[in-house]
Amino acid sequence: MTYRLQTGMRGAWGKPYGTVARVDIGQIILSIRCKDSNAAVVQEALRRARYKFPGRQKIIISRKWGFTNVNREDYLKLKEDKRVLQDGAYVQYIRPRGKLETNLRNQLRA
Repeated sequence: MTYRLQTGMRGAWGKPYGTVARVDIGQIILSIRCKDSNAAVVQEALRRARYKFPGRQKIIISRKWGFTNVNREDYLKLKEDKRVLQDGAYVQYIRPRGKLETNLRNQLRA
């Protein structure tokens, strides 16, 4: 989207002069996934980046595993029981129904 940004007298009469983003209150601006050992460095980087955005921003540390819907404790237990399969940034659940051959192959991959 192009909006009319103030640039002084340059480009007068409200000509589009750049691009901006409309951000709603409570909308996620940035989401980062990192190892637990790097969490302090990432939090400090986000704290510094916060000053580059207008308004107030909160840094929230999720209780979920990566970008999935699974809690950290639950993910470790599901992984140990071979009931979940890593699928890029997400996970696939291995359900106890369907074809036996497919389920056994998925459990071997888990």
